[in-house]
Amino acid sequence: MPTSTATAETPDLARENAVFRKVVLRIVPFLILCYVFSYLDRVNVGFAKLQMSDELGLSEAAYGLGAGLFFIGYFLFEVPSNLMLQRVGARTWIARIMITWGLVSGAFSFVTSETMFYVLRFLLGAAEAGFYPGVILYCTYWFPSHRRARVIAMFMSAIPVAGIFGNPLSGWIMDRFHGVNGWQGWQWMFLLEAIPALLIGVATLFYLDNGVRGAKWLSDEEKNIVEAAIAQDTAHQKHGRILDGFRDPKVWLMCLIYFCFVMGQYALTFWMPTFVKSTGIKDNLTIGVLSAVPFLSALVAMNLFGRSADKRRERRWHLIVPSLMGAVGFSLAAGWSGSTVLSLIALSFAAAGVLTCAPLFWSLPTAFLSGPAAAAGLAVINSVGNLAGFVSPYMIGGLKDATGSTSLPMYVLALSLVVGAGAVLTTKKQVVNR
Repeated sequence: MPTSTATAETPDLARENAVFRKVVLRIVPFLILCYVFSYLDRVNVGFAKLQMSDELGLSEAAYGLGAGLFFIGYFLFEVPSNLMLQRVGARTWIARIMITWGLVSGAFSFVTSETMFYVLRFLLGAAEAGFYPGVILYCTYWFPSHRRARVIAMFMSAIPVAGIFGNPLSGWIMDRFHGVNGWQGWQWMFLLEAIPALLIGVATLFYLDNGVRGAKWLSDEEKNIVEAAIAQDTAHQKHGRILDGFRDPKVWLMCLIYFCFVMGQYALTFWMPTFVKSTGIKDNLTIGVLSAVPFLSALVAMNLFGRSADKRRERRWHLIVPSLMGAVGFSLAAGWSGSTVLSLIALSFAAAGVLTCAPLFWSLPTAFLSGPAAAAGLAVINSVGNLAGFVSPYMIGGLKDATGSTSLPMYVLALSLVVGAGAVLTTKKQVVNR
């Protein structure tokens, strides 16, 4: 712990809280904005499917494969990207990620074949690799673990926010711009929704700081308070080398847990418009508005659970409960697929549970990883876990083609969440409840 000033050693709690509020207000809203467009550009293919599949002749399985190929590129480039972020700094690398993925996302406007669709989905994953774990790593530079669950929950509010605003926006663009200058609605959607990522990527170069010492908006006293809190929090952490991020068995347990949660997460984001359409809704804007409803429930739930987890400094049951909520939601959705109202209720319950798991999950690995081991370990967990983003949509598409029903995939997703909850139960209290 720093000992240069008395303030740094024993900061008054009220003063410390005020400093961290300042840090939150400076950093978190901007990161949320970045992630909203990251997530929107990643999953807007779910809306494009409503028109693009027929025009390109994509089967359900072919669409699922293309949606999932994003995560193969993501998997292959995740660890190198996160290590590069630590080397060159968050500001430069996050800006590079955003500008690159914006260019690739816009290129989807020119897709004319199944093969081109596959290639661009892979390239989009490679371009975006490192953004999410990079932000999680970046948060460890600014917040001790007992403040991190709430911060990460706020950051991950971008997922339901992207659904709440992005789904109606995507539906509106596809209806409003369909046929303009000879382009289809889905082509305009990809182009227009890629532009914000490019603009925010440039803004990142001027707005983000690489660490506490470089923050001109903090006084020396405030920097000392932040650094002292983080030093005290990380004093128990033993890992520091890159290889430790690969060797620790707890890292691979985290991979299993995250894989189970991501199965449910991307089932919702890639297939939500299709789920809603299957209940009898035809208009794209209406589908977009109704698809936003489950994300509203998720926005409330994930922030309530995040606050509760930080207040009680408890992680395991705050993960187990929402994962089981998600399992119940998917199971109910399987039986209520014939009713729009009942389906939305079930999907809202599923979304509230599944999307709450992700921000709370990241407080587990960041509680025992630090230094280069954190850069490697977080990237490993995120890349392996996100392979479920490949498995989930491909599994749903394949089962839909084979059975013509969404019920069986829903039950598989529910089982995945139950397995994840069981894996969380095996973690040790002293490791995760900090």
